[in-house]
Amino acid sequence: MRSALALDRAVDRVEHASWLDRACDAISGQVRKVIRPGHVEDLLSGTALSHPVHPMLVAVPIGAWTSATTLDLFGADRRTRRALVAIGAVAAVPTAATGASDWLSTARAERRVGLVHAAANGAALALQLASWRARRDRGVAGPALSAAALALTSVAGWLGGHLSYAQGVGVDTTVFQSFPTEWTDLCAIDEVGEKPARRDVGGVPVVIFRTGQDIVALADRCTHRGGPLHEGSVDGGCITCPWHGSVFDRSGHVVSGPATRPQPALETRRVDGRIQVRRDEERSLRLNPVR
Repeated sequence: MRSALALDRAVDRVEHASWLDRACDAISGQVRKVIRPGHVEDLLSGTALSHPVHPMLVAVPIGAWTSATTLDLFGADRRTRRALVAIGAVAAVPTAATGASDWLSTARAERRVGLVHAAANGAALALQLASWRARRDRGVAGPALSAAALALTSVAGWLGGHLSYAQGVGVDTTVFQSFPTEWTDLCAIDEVGEKPARRDVGGVPVVIFRTGQDIVALADRCTHRGGPLHEGSVDGGCITCPWHGSVFDRSGHVVSGPATRPQPALETRRVDGRIQVRRDEERSLRLNPVR
């Protein structure tokens, strides 16, 4: 309990370290020059996989480096241990790129924690590269550097877990929203136009708009970072999030990222000049929804 309290206090200080914002702004500006919105960002975000890529890739460098240090303890073949360090270093490059892509769309506390997370990982990578170089010779320098790097990787991993599980970065922001499963009145038909508008159903915000003869109703909160879709624009039956430019079609499917998860779509019907909506729900976490 004491260790958990100490960790919470430490990360709280990072979250409130506004002096990091200048570095965040400068670094994000340079990163954005490389990771441009469009195909590159979609690839790094994991749009095509419907889930973020970064959490999947971290297993490779961590696994390789952990294996190298484990074999150091048992005196395994030196060439094998050095190769594992190299594999981890090479795998760290795409892992860092996907993490940087995710970090670009964060702000305030999440961005500050993400910067420290990246700095710890960068320092760990530098130590592993130094270890790889030192391992050309026999001695304890290489294993010692890898052990120190693995300790830093553990710190960075804890911060990465905090970003995902405590701050919700990379999590579908609609996962706890509960929509009515029975037909429920939303608004009058003549209130629906081609321009997106927000309406509430059961205390949950919905964006509704007309495309041709069809009426589209989606969760108003963007699955990516929670942007208000009703403030976005509609073109060709697709709606664009005003915050980070994710595009969703009338069925809620992701047309382009950086979003990875589809937007919850509601069924609609017309009854006596009114629009009614409903959604089939099977997810247990939504049985105790957050309004």
